[in-house]
Amino acid sequence: MSHPATEFMPDKVLIAPSILSADFAKLGEEIKRIEAAGADWVHVDVMDGMFVPNLTIGPPIIKAIRKATGLPFDVHLMIEQPDRYLADFKKAGADVLTVHAEACPHLHRTLSEIRNLGCKAGVSLNPSTPVSVIGDVLDNLDLILIMSVNPGFGGQSFISNTIAKLAETKALIGKRPIHIEVDGGITPANAQSVIDAGARVLVAGSAVFGAPDIPKAIAGLRGTNIIKK
Repeated sequence: MSHPATEFMPDKVLIAPSILSADFAKLGEEIKRIEAAGADWVHVDVMDGMFVPNLTIGPPIIKAIRKATGLPFDVHLMIEQPDRYLADFKKAGADVLTVHAEACPHLHRTLSEIRNLGCKAGVSLNPSTPVSVIGDVLDNLDLILIMSVNPGFGGQSFISNTIAKLAETKALIGKRPIHIEVDGGITPANAQSVIDAGARVLVAGSAVFGAPDIPKAIAGLRGTNIIKK
């Protein structure tokens, strides 16, 4: 079954640092640092060099770093034909498995398989993909990841119309217990705006790992964030 810390909590903002911006030579240590600094989840970006123009890590690395922490692993699959590897990522230690709608011609089937494996099922949307494409699979979802940059590389600037897209996603979900996650260019300067628009999981890479003081960086993202009813 999935990690209990991934259960839906609409009144809590979760911080999920992306290890894409960590020092890959000491990933285990980096993960322990963010856990000690107050991170809620560990965001793991998996890229295949085809769906996005970059290569990162696969199940063997995830299995190795799984030993470093008890935090939930939020695994974002930016890969083509993700169905081939879902069981491998689950076995490696994923708690949340997020696929891209653009990469899944049979999205309902893919999400159902993720849940059957015992993971939380997520779907991600690129900046140019409308929220309407997931209207028919909302009841199969535990998480919706709105990309606020074009996926593939860390350190990009936040795309401003993401705010409207988050609000649209929140309206589409209604009362369903689905996390809304946002990823790309998240900083203390825009964190409150995305929270006001409906985001409850904030992914940040360089804003955390590139900061001189990681506890202070995570606290800055969480800030005095107020969830408006």
